[in-house]
Amino acid sequence: MPSRLFAFGVTFGIAALMTYVLVTGRDLLIPFAIAVMIWYVIIALSRLIEVQLSAPSWLSLSASIIFFVVVLGLIVELISGNITAVRDAAPTYQANLEKLVESAMKLSGLTELPTIANIVDQVDVRALISGVAGAVAKVAGNTGLIVIYVIFLLAEQRTFPRKIEALFPEAGRRKEVQIILSDIQKRTQTYIAVKTLLSLVTAVISYVVLVAVGLDLAGFWAFVIFLLAYIPTIGSLLGVIFPALMALLQFGGISEFLIIAVGLGAAQLVIGNVLEPRMMGRSLNLSSLVVIVSLAVWGSLWGVTGMFLSVPITVVLMIILAQFKQTRPIAILLSANGKV
Repeated sequence: MPSRLFAFGVTFGIAALMTYVLVTGRDLLIPFAIAVMIWYVIIALSRLIEVQLSAPSWLSLSASIIFFVVVLGLIVELISGNITAVRDAAPTYQANLEKLVESAMKLSGLTELPTIANIVDQVDVRALISGVAGAVAKVAGNTGLIVIYVIFLLAEQRTFPRKIEALFPEAGRRKEVQIILSDIQKRTQTYIAVKTLLSLVTAVISYVVLVAVGLDLAGFWAFVIFLLAYIPTIGSLLGVIFPALMALLQFGGISEFLIIAVGLGAAQLVIGNVLEPRMMGRSLNLSSLVVIVSLAVWGSLWGVTGMFLSVPITVVLMIILAQFKQTRPIAILLSANGKV
């Protein structure tokens, strides 16, 4: 009994220490986690090119990096161009919003509510601008740090096998570690590949619906939907709500709102509940409850970035926990079928 209490105390202490490190060191750990995912995507794409086209490893890696940089540049161009468009269309959106508020007031029987102008007057514009500028500066700083991390990961990757051999000179133990790393790689790669493909399909369908309705910035909103699709459960819901609310601001009517809400909602429902489970199969082996809890936990620790990374991080933790007798019960509880 004392030994069990001691083991529980040690486990609790380690968990508390890890939580403290994750929270206090998130400014460094979040960019590193993002860099690892980017590095992983680049390597996976490089190996795909190398196998499919029989290209030399240096050429496939160079092509993967160039492709990633080009895609990143297109994304920056898309976002910057749409920010200008939003600024130009802001007066129209504000006028439609005022009409919607007035209509809602009349329907509810209320006659005295603060107007949009009154609400705007009460906003501290300087504080808002400072906050936005700070957020942009933080993103820019993190981008530089992420790029540095990715460069060093790419430069160091050839030494990883030698380091594994040095860390685990005993052949049996080294093989176990290699199996664990292979399992992590396989599951993470499957998740990223399937999630990216389905997110792209969702974005394309959403783009077609938005263009058919005539919503402004359809390409931008399709890109936002693509990103939100990586966030379990909540992301798909937000991917419907944001464009639908935008339709209300642009058109000032309910019909376009309903078309977008129903069209995008149906696409998200079919892809999320029919296609994704079939394509993912049992590669993740995470309980649905665990997915929701991990979303909340990592979201509270690392914000939006934690939500994006919650599933792959939890899968990696489950695989690692399953390798030790003391923590294996935790891995079983995290799994969907009890098999780890």
